[in-house]
Amino acid sequence: MNPSKCAFGVTSGKFPGFIVFQRGIAIEQAKIDAVLRMLEPRNIHELKSLQGKLAYLWRFISNLAGRCQLFSRLMKKDVPFQWDEAYDKVFKSIKPYLMKPPVLVAPVPGRPLILYIAAQERSVGILLAQKNVEGKDNALYYLSRTMTPNELKYSPIEKLCLALIFSIQKLKHYFQSHSIHLVSKANPLKYVVEKPVLLDRLARWHLQLHQFEITYVPQKAVNGQILDDFLADHPMPAEWELCDDLPDEDVFVIEVTPPWKMYFDALELYLLHQKEKYYLTPLH
Repeated sequence: MNPSKCAFGVTSGKFPGFIVFQRGIAIEQAKIDAVLRMLEPRNIHELKSLQGKLAYLWRFISNLAGRCQLFSRLMKKDVPFQWDEAYDKVFKSIKPYLMKPPVLVAPVPGRPLILYIAAQERSVGILLAQKNVEGKDNALYYLSRTMTPNELKYSPIEKLCLALIFSIQKLKHYFQSHSIHLVSKANPLKYVVEKPVLLDRLARWHLQLHQFEITYVPQKAVNGQILDDFLADHPMPAEWELCDDLPDEDVFVIEVTPPWKMYFDALELYLLHQKEKYYLTPLH
């Protein structure tokens, strides 16, 4: 044991990008200042530097992937770097959020967790929270990511399913130790679990959902500032019509026929010179 690398009886600890103390987990102030001091990127190298600094903050910023999705256009090969008002608006929207960064808390054993999910046209966002003794939501974790080209073709309800599956894959240890109350615009559980025929990705999603205790709570039944902020960070396209009803569910009909029983006629066998003959008739 190296005494110079040991500390006992401390009230807080510093880790790469964040600080752990009694209240929870907070962003390291030096990481915040590094972003606040940055000017508008003038080339691809400065943009990569900005994204590298934001990588330390992804778990603290709601919908970071959705906010920075526009930057990916400038990262493509053979695309000239032209910083316009659209990019500047995204860049400036991040700084005010860092002026009042959230403090993430550790979950309390025995209490259910609340999972807020949202989907946009090109990204999905997740907020994991838990109510405290005062009945207010405390944020535990923020997640977000952009969609792949194939995922962009999903229907709105399937994009919500994608957000749910993404949260399970990244926060599986929380799902294993707590019951989950799922809050979203529509019910992705119904879309997957109650579908009459499961094929391809729906079958894979069903297997992952079946492992955990997840209960859907309609979004309109939940109130609170944390939900309002989450919805403001994940505006849903106005043209989307979210519906968890199963399309063409009435056409999936299984026809059950009565069983058949085999009869053997010994007299007929004798008359036909011991040639076997069978009759198949349905039971009544």
